[in-house]
Amino acid sequence: MKLARAIYAALIIFFLVAPLLVILPLAFTSSAFLTYPIPSFSLRWFEELVVRSVWSRAILNSLIIAGSTTVLATALGTLAALGLRSLGLGLRGQIQTLFLLPMVVPAVVLGVGMQAIFVRVGINSTYFSVIAAHTVIAIPFVLISVSGALAGIDPRVERAAESLGASPPRVFALVTLPLAMPGVLSGAALAFATSLDEVVLTLFVAGPNQRTLARQMFSSLRENISPAIASAAFIIIVGTVLVAAALLLLRRKRA
Repeated sequence: MKLARAIYAALIIFFLVAPLLVILPLAFTSSAFLTYPIPSFSLRWFEELVVRSVWSRAILNSLIIAGSTTVLATALGTLAALGLRSLGLGLRGQIQTLFLLPMVVPAVVLGVGMQAIFVRVGINSTYFSVIAAHTVIAIPFVLISVSGALAGIDPRVERAAESLGASPPRVFALVTLPLAMPGVLSGAALAFATSLDEVVLTLFVAGPNQRTLARQMFSSLRENISPAIASAAFIIIVGTVLVAAALLLLRRKRA
């Protein structure tokens, strides 16, 4: 039975990872087409990401937007989780459902609604509009992660700190936040990955100067398919893996 479960798990993992194993080697092809077999290995397409302004600007925009989104979503999601923690079970569930709606509402619907709002406010096609849109869909991931971490904290530990004279801010800074930090870091990593990969909302709320790497890849697929897309995908995947690995190391050190 254990062997059958192991084989089943291995097949599922292979099914999920196989598309990545197919596309990633094409980032190092010397050919101008996404074809197998690879004629020879080359870094020409990574060089194109740096040399061509359309790609380098997209990478810089992605880092700016994803970084800003991570900071905002982590702060707001953590505060929301703390607020929901103090509510009653029934009311907490209802409000939490509202926070999680961006995860289930189609991105096209969100994009149309946000575009209409941002145009009325006068901030559409700006960095702020893209960051705000990405933050909306990233907050639920932070909320779920931090809420899970807070649920594992024994309230008696916080009450003990309060009984010793610690003010609520000191209890949060010295007791609650350190204990919930694995969940906060996990939420931050998920927020970064979500923003880095988002393309639909970006199409609605971003202007030509806010073209992200994901949007540039989408545009390139429609206009001119080249191995530069595989190189960009390689950067995104490796970057996500490195963030996840760093997060895992931090969690192990704290444990």
